[in-house]
Amino acid sequence: MDLQSQVREAFAPQGALARTAEHFQPRQGQLDMALAIGRTIEQGGVLVVEAGTGVGKTFAYLVPALLSGERVLLSTATKTLQDQLFGRDLPGLLKALGLPLRMALLKGRGSYLCLHRLGQARSDQHTLERSVLQSLADIEQWAQATRSGDLAELSDLDERSPLVPLVTSTRENCLGAQCPQFRSCHVNLARREALAADVVVLNHHVFFADLAVRESGMAELLPTARIAIFDEAHQLNETGVQFLGVHLSTGQWLDFARDVLAVGLQQARGLVDWQRVVLTLERAVRELRLVVGKLPAGTKLRWSGVAPDGVPEALWGDAMADVVAALQQAIVALDTVTELAPDFVRLHARAVGLAERVQQFAQACEPASVRWLDVGLQLRLTESPLDIAHAVQTRLLAPTEGAMAKSWVFTSATLGDDARLLWFTERCGLQDATCLRVESPFDYATQAALYVPRHLPKPSDPSHSAQVAALAAAAVRQLGGRTMVLTTSLRALRTIGDNLQAAFAGSADIEVLVQGQWPKRRLMDRLRLGGSNGLPGCVLVASASFWEGVDVPGEMLQLVIIDKLPFPAPNDPVVEARTQRIEVEGGSPFMDYFVPEAAVALKQGAGRLIRHESDRGVLVVCDTRLVGMGYGKRIRAALPPMRLLKTEAEFQAALEQLRPATTPSTTANPWS
Repeated sequence: MDLQSQVREAFAPQGALARTAEHFQPRQGQLDMALAIGRTIEQGGVLVVEAGTGVGKTFAYLVPALLSGERVLLSTATKTLQDQLFGRDLPGLLKALGLPLRMALLKGRGSYLCLHRLGQARSDQHTLERSVLQSLADIEQWAQATRSGDLAELSDLDERSPLVPLVTSTRENCLGAQCPQFRSCHVNLARREALAADVVVLNHHVFFADLAVRESGMAELLPTARIAIFDEAHQLNETGVQFLGVHLSTGQWLDFARDVLAVGLQQARGLVDWQRVVLTLERAVRELRLVVGKLPAGTKLRWSGVAPDGVPEALWGDAMADVVAALQQAIVALDTVTELAPDFVRLHARAVGLAERVQQFAQACEPASVRWLDVGLQLRLTESPLDIAHAVQTRLLAPTEGAMAKSWVFTSATLGDDARLLWFTERCGLQDATCLRVESPFDYATQAALYVPRHLPKPSDPSHSAQVAALAAAAVRQLGGRTMVLTTSLRALRTIGDNLQAAFAGSADIEVLVQGQWPKRRLMDRLRLGGSNGLPGCVLVASASFWEGVDVPGEMLQLVIIDKLPFPAPNDPVVEARTQRIEVEGGSPFMDYFVPEAAVALKQGAGRLIRHESDRGVLVVCDTRLVGMGYGKRIRAALPPMRLLKTEAEFQAALEQLRPATTPSTTANPWS
């Protein structure tokens, strides 16, 4: 039986999925997508699929991939989605299809415990704060039992903990085969299992990180797998740009200095004046920071000349030269002790690499790249390509002599606002790919409504965020919580969050959560609980990563409020460079870049509302440009076809109809 027939049989009303997969129901769109992927697997080539929410794209790509009998790489956007694929979707599907395939989960180094660095942290625990010491003790106890070494097993460990970088490795500080813990290394174990597996689940960060540096991992996996599938592919370009560029930060220099001091005092005390070596580097880093001056955190300085814009060229050049000199001093010191321990060999290599990168930033920027300086508590120097198109064409899609044609599948719920999906395909070098758009099976016209409050001021008005908060507070009171407010900036996040927390201070009925007060996973768990189990109703104010990958089906999220259209920041160096390139090519930066970017981002945010066939809800976009400007029609067209609420009275009525608490199985359509 050929692959197409096997796929049809699996998705049939009486097929394997219907018999074994919980809540499965045949969907034509899901079958169409699965068959298209099956054809791509059989024939080779590139397929790009935009699959609307509810299509069931995970099964649509997993079924043909697994039934093909070939080795498959599956790349997702986040570690959370990786864990979901590996821990839930794949095992259930393999059981349903009766396939005895081996799976492996491969994350980046920072996700795994490094036994060698754990030992170093244990030796240096006198330098750690008391609050961190308990976490270190918990990790030490867990380290005795874990097989994978995946820090995700430690549910109480905050991924933002300062302890995490102390007990994990980076490419720079890993000792490789010289490490005394090499045989027990969790990273190497994960890679060995990946090399032996039929299905490897990784994430885009791992894919591009390994592609960029060509270290063991993807460099070995790619040639042995003919099929590669990228889920949540809308993040590919930005992730790839991040890893294909050159990065350097004052934090890296200070981390290096800390490691030199710790290892030097542990293994070569008295042989080198380690304090002097480290203080020299720390002083040079501090002077470089002072040259930049006092600027608001988050400032990005375009860097088109010798120094970043606004920074004195002579002072910047002298400070960078001092950093290089300090690194050279460390290189000389480490060179005298490299025979004593592998740690010194690796530290020596790190110092050489850091010095080379500093000198690279002293040269002119590559023509097809953009360079800038991020200013915060530390400085971050970045040179980045404008997109990944060239890398995809030359490193991924270039045919290999004598090899079978590979199959590449890229899929997401949001890949553009036109039939050719140009927003995604152009920047990823996939203009020649076959494109397929599969519409959502949800009945958005009856399940959801869109409201744009006409009475609100323009987003540029200083009172805008406060008025958004007032509108949200009134709606939350009426709905009893069940709300997410998505903001386009951290300033709006703080203003709206503070106003809502003040509005419900002391309330026993509503709990207001704001991004940053807890880890993301804990915030989402609380939102999903809503007002159940005697808890007050819940509203979450969030930005950035909460615009996507958030899944709260059912009654616990029935109102999504977006403060304004998510246009890119025009003064961002990458945005400036991209718009300049469009101008040079004769295009319109606003219509060719800003509008599609806003349309795709808004569609992502709106996608948090309706996650299931029985969900009901209202999307509020607090930006009158969506209905008052000509380009607003194009942006609205990218949204699901929701019913438009034209007046505040209609909005109030829609909220009122959502108030009764009913179970999904008995929920009536409030707008029928």
